[in-house]
Amino acid sequence: MAGNAAGQFFQPRLDELIELPPGSELFTLPERLPVGIEPGSNEPALLDSNPYHPGEPVQAVAAFMAPAHTAIYTAAYHPRTPDPPLLPLFAYTAVGWAEGKFWVAAFRSDPDCRQDTDRFNLQQLKHQTHRQLKRHADNRLIQHLGKCCLTYGCPAARNYFLGRWEAPLPCSPVCNAACAGCISLQPSGCCPSSQDRITFVPTEDEIAEVAVPHLKNAPRPIVSFGQGCEGEPLLQAKVMAKSIRLIRRHTNNGTINLNTNGSLPEAVEHLAHAGLDSIRISLNSAQKDKHRLYYRPKGFTLDDVCQSITVMKRLGRHVSLNYFILPGCTDDPTEFEALVTLIENYRPDFIQLRNLNMDPGYYLRVIEHTPSKPPLGILNWLNQLKTRFPALGFGYFNPLLHP
Repeated sequence: MAGNAAGQFFQPRLDELIELPPGSELFTLPERLPVGIEPGSNEPALLDSNPYHPGEPVQAVAAFMAPAHTAIYTAAYHPRTPDPPLLPLFAYTAVGWAEGKFWVAAFRSDPDCRQDTDRFNLQQLKHQTHRQLKRHADNRLIQHLGKCCLTYGCPAARNYFLGRWEAPLPCSPVCNAACAGCISLQPSGCCPSSQDRITFVPTEDEIAEVAVPHLKNAPRPIVSFGQGCEGEPLLQAKVMAKSIRLIRRHTNNGTINLNTNGSLPEAVEHLAHAGLDSIRISLNSAQKDKHRLYYRPKGFTLDDVCQSITVMKRLGRHVSLNYFILPGCTDDPTEFEALVTLIENYRPDFIQLRNLNMDPGYYLRVIEHTPSKPPLGILNWLNQLKTRFPALGFGYFNPLLHP
């Protein structure tokens, strides 16, 4: 078995392998030939036909892992043609087979079980979702979340209808970026987005009708603006601020969180004064040029994003970085030093280790990646961060701040 780190092939160590987590999926990769490690020489080797049936074509495979798991290597492959079809917006972890099991080059990055597949009884989920949709037929946001739950299988929407943990509050049909890996809107002719974007701005009453009962009654309750089915929520700061004040008039329980690109620090300050507890800022890179090439921002820069961190920290709020993990890029030494500098200067509280959902080869072209030196290795990268910043938290999900 080989693993890929931004075009460099490695043999995963035993401590870099775990059994394929329940709830993961396996993909074949069209027009891509698998690369393995040749026994004896330990050199990468291309497999161009089935060794058990000579002449039969083969395709590379990858694993799309269940939540709370982070990749150490992506799938090792070589394009069969100069221009293979673009892969859909998923993450592609290296996967192998031994002892009657599938294995992935990955680790569990958060012990929280909130999105584990064995926590969802699909029959119960369907029943409770339909009951809630019928009860709130006039609430457009709840109807939208019903589609997220029943059509797309969104774990956050599922947990909302099951009355537990973290619930989503999408609110923005528009965005101020054109992210290369946007999962809710892609240009015609590109790989399709993985779900439809919300088409309306809910009222503060519609938002509170979702949030208040959840925060009052759910175990370990969190509600989060900024979901994969919307644009940038900061563009709806006014309605979010009204809804936060309305929510807090009814309950002080739980955490109100915002997932965002962090583009508008003035809006972030407005929301913090309204009662926002925490913010999660998505970040593909701590380098200004690579951030710009991926986000394709409209009217903001990485400096504005960092200013949003400053605002929240000044007001005593919690800051997470939703740091996209792509082996070979994330642990590139130049990227590592840029992240270290950002952490030293702005002091975020937590880093969420989220796999980049995008064709790895396409992403490398988008950010114009050129390796500075051999990658550090994801586990080594993580251990170095933990050593340098012992107070910094690491995980996968938004943390509950007020149990």
